Amino acid sequence: MLKIKTPDVQDFEIRHTESLRAIAPECMVLLKKNGDFPLKKACSIALYGSGARETVKGGTGSGDVNVRNYITVEKGLESAGFEITTKTWLDDYKKEKNKCEKEFYDSILAQAKKEGKSAILLGMGKTPPEPKYQLPIDGEADVCIYVLSRNSGEGADRTVSKGDFLITEDEKRDILLCSKNYKKFMLVLNVGAPVDISPVSEQVENILLLSQLGTVTGQAFSDVLLGKSYPSGKLTSTWATAEDYSYIKDFGQNDDTNYFEGIFVGYRYFDATKTNPLFPFGYGLGYTDFSIDVESFDVYGKTITVKANVKNTGSFPGKETVMLFYSSPEGALVKPLRELGAYKKTKELLPGECETVILELPIENMASWEEKNSLWILEKGRYTISLGSLPVGSIVIDKNVITERLSPSGGTASFADTVVPVEHLNYKSLSEITVDTALLEEAGHFISNKIEYDNLPVCDMSDFSIEDLAEICVGKHTKAQGMAAMIGNSSARLAGGAGETADIVAEKGFGALVMADGPAGLRLATKYVETEKGQDSIDDAFSDIIRFLPEEVQKLIYAKIEKNKKLAETQTVLYHYACAIPIGTALAQSWNDELCELCGTIIGEEMEIFGANVWLAPALNIHRSPLCGRNFEYYSEDPLVSGRIAAAVTRGVQKNDKCAVTIKHFACNNQETNRYGSNSVVSQRALREIYLKAFEICVKESAPKSVMTSYNLLNGIHTANRRDLLTDILRNEWGFKGIVMTDWGTTDGKFNLGSYGKSSASQCIFAGNDLIMPGNTDDINNITDSVENGELKRADLEICAARILTISARLS
Repeated sequence: MLKIKTPDVQDFEIRHTESLRAIAPECMVLLKKNGDFPLKKACSIALYGSGARETVKGGTGSGDVNVRNYITVEKGLESAGFEITTKTWLDDYKKEKNKCEKEFYDSILAQAKKEGKSAILLGMGKTPPEPKYQLPIDGEADVCIYVLSRNSGEGADRTVSKGDFLITEDEKRDILLCSKNYKKFMLVLNVGAPVDISPVSEQVENILLLSQLGTVTGQAFSDVLLGKSYPSGKLTSTWATAEDYSYIKDFGQNDDTNYFEGIFVGYRYFDATKTNPLFPFGYGLGYTDFSIDVESFDVYGKTITVKANVKNTGSFPGKETVMLFYSSPEGALVKPLRELGAYKKTKELLPGECETVILELPIENMASWEEKNSLWILEKGRYTISLGSLPVGSIVIDKNVITERLSPSGGTASFADTVVPVEHLNYKSLSEITVDTALLEEAGHFISNKIEYDNLPVCDMSDFSIEDLAEICVGKHTKAQGMAAMIGNSSARLAGGAGETADIVAEKGFGALVMADGPAGLRLATKYVETEKGQDSIDDAFSDIIRFLPEEVQKLIYAKIEKNKKLAETQTVLYHYACAIPIGTALAQSWNDELCELCGTIIGEEMEIFGANVWLAPALNIHRSPLCGRNFEYYSEDPLVSGRIAAAVTRGVQKNDKCAVTIKHFACNNQETNRYGSNSVVSQRALREIYLKAFEICVKESAPKSVMTSYNLLNGIHTANRRDLLTDILRNEWGFKGIVMTDWGTTDGKFNLGSYGKSSASQCIFAGNDLIMPGNTDDINNITDSVENGELKRADLEICAARILTISARLS
């Protein structure tokens, strides 16, 4: 751990910022263009919109990063030499926004007081609405930029309302005026998830999805505007209207949220119903254009291989992403029209330059889940392969092939999934290859009830008392409990760290697991002092959450901060200034595994510098609905993209053998409404093909050292208490060898709202959820009582404790 004693910018900050600035444009998606951009040089700019000065670098809650500073769009343009002619408009808008924000937060505190509820539960994740205003659009300039911004975060879902998923009348008016009044105009979207821009999208000729790119957002935008770099991203979720998304019948319910749509999520639904969204999955333009020609289509053993030539046919350099889709035959199981099977991004191609890319798809990856017999099956028939919308060939499987028999895990839904009729296309003229089915058949794999526990610590677990074992399995619980713990600041060893293992782990000689929140960087206190008890913050870096805490808790926190500030007068002030990387959705929009791995490497380096060894990220839940408040943390509506990007980030972080990721939230955490007690009701097929598949890919490709369970229930049981999920699937089927931990406060009854109650600490241990965070004495008592009365075996407790000691010893 490096103790930074100077507030000056450090070498690692410079290096990491330079790296992020270079790669951030790959995360931007150009949605519309008319050739006016890029600009040849800096000029005068009329800058408008909510995100112009108040640019959002990333969402709220644990997804935020407390950085030294970050570059807004306004600052980025000015540093690039642009003259902004609308300072008065920006000043006046800021006044309106400040007034609106104060009214919003005052109303939440008043509501909490009136209803006798916690303000943090009422307000967490909610963001102020857009202010109502009427300011003149009259700045004279060569170019006009309007930056539309939205923010969201942990604890609250978005709404189909103006100023959130919909644009306001003021925004619509001003965007259309900008488009009309200026010769060159670009609408820039500083958002972490889709917004229904249909009221203006047809009239505006240049639209850039800037997204939320962390520390370098404004710099990266100015680079793209001037052509020093270029956007090369593609959408990883469908952009559509609220009406188009009405097929999600159940979302944000307090108790049971029914996933009626089954496997027809995102583009799988839009393709099947021939619904034309605003911008489809996989869509994205660039400053230049490309042609893609198929060179060959073949099958080698059990793998489909397509070779394609990609040529830059335009006038600017660029990168192109080639996507391979497959269409399965309609059999006993209904199939989507197409599913993503592979993707590959080219290197930078200069005008006229070509690259040959090879895409490979293991045939067994096209299998569907047959719920009745709990198996993966390739139904007989023709499987058509396409590059984008271009069919390139097909394979024929002449009989049903079972590729794997597994366990009927995860529970069952109380309904049959909605059947979406799919009109499958029959391309008779395509080249056709018949596959040897003997190569594909299962090797008699059945799930075993025997759990293999290898690499446990070299110690005699019988030396530990039941109380010792229980304490090992419960996180450090002496610094912060209840509401205070929920702000993600319950580590004594790392100021601002989210948590750590109990002291007994270090006392027994196994070191400690020190955890930092994510997933867009390390969320730490920026300034701290060292005391005899560890590190104490002397800033209010968590004020976005603290303001919702009860007044008496706020007073305690701020009193502690003031006390430590006085200590700083006689002690050395130390600093944590981490870099914010692009949000999860932006990373995925790069379609570049190497880029995402580099971001993981940056995180790993900063973990070592600051003294964290467990990063509570990446988050890879599916974009089921665009209204999920945490979608900005997640990658895609598609499990292949989600799994591969998470695996790349994991590889980057864990290159450092003293660092671990925590992939989360396992599983079906697809809403924030009543996140502590909502029940996701999902069929086994949708669970296997959509919601678990990304986690499976990540586990198998990158071996993450930790998994975090979700708050919600899955088919009536809390995920942290589902042995079939954590032991049968995660460990036995996928071969996961790390530890499983809860999300913060899972077993605390104060946070479980609704009809299902709280998760059980002892059932966590039985299920294979090793570590309960941030932990409390009630959890320890629940575990010890359960062992003593025979409800929980000591052997199960020993196994969970042993896994914690093992990974702690390896990382410390």
